[in-house]
Amino acid sequence: MTVLIADDDIALRKLLRDILKKQGYQVIEAANGREAIDAFFGRETPDLVILDVMMPIYDGWEVLAEIRSRCDVPVMMLTALGDDRHEIQGLTHGADDYIAKPFSYEIFVARVNAMLRRPLKEQSAVLCAGDLLVDQALHKVSFKGNEILLNNKEYRLLCFFLRNRRIVLTRDKLLENVWGFDFEGDERTVDAHVKMLRAKLGEAGDQIKTIRGTGYLFEGKL
Repeated sequence: MTVLIADDDIALRKLLRDILKKQGYQVIEAANGREAIDAFFGRETPDLVILDVMMPIYDGWEVLAEIRSRCDVPVMMLTALGDDRHEIQGLTHGADDYIAKPFSYEIFVARVNAMLRRPLKEQSAVLCAGDLLVDQALHKVSFKGNEILLNNKEYRLLCFFLRNRRIVLTRDKLLENVWGFDFEGDERTVDAHVKMLRAKLGEAGDQIKTIRGTGYLFEGKL
């Protein structure tokens, strides 16, 4: 498994690299936000990304937003700013975990190992609602045995609906989790994609209910 470390502190980056290699992980390094984005999209997607908040060129929030606009890979935010405000900002903007400097070797290793175990289970799971199935390992959607072809945004939107069935989801919530918090479009983007998703799902698309003035709810039939 591969971990991308993005931090402009050379000494800390080397320390984290050595720790992760001792755990058996492959490591990719980046010294600033631009290198982090280039490294992330320039090769096979890493299994985990560790981002320092305060980096030159693009900071950690900007890199996180770029990653979240295209991928659900686990992201840990790493910063010396150990206060609640930054932790809340990181988690609400799509980070999966947050660790403040300084931190202990044991805590860092435990959190990394936990994050890398979690997505293996989640990404291999089959999401279902009645005859609607999403095989996340194969990235395949089917209804009553017939495969349905979705683009990346439609697929991510459907998975988010399935993971949050019977919960009213605002358009802002969908934009934040499927498109990324810094997406510059508007709520009509969500409506357009939901419309296309319903059409492609056919009968199964009836499970996506419009909540007037708020957003959508996926009924999630058993």
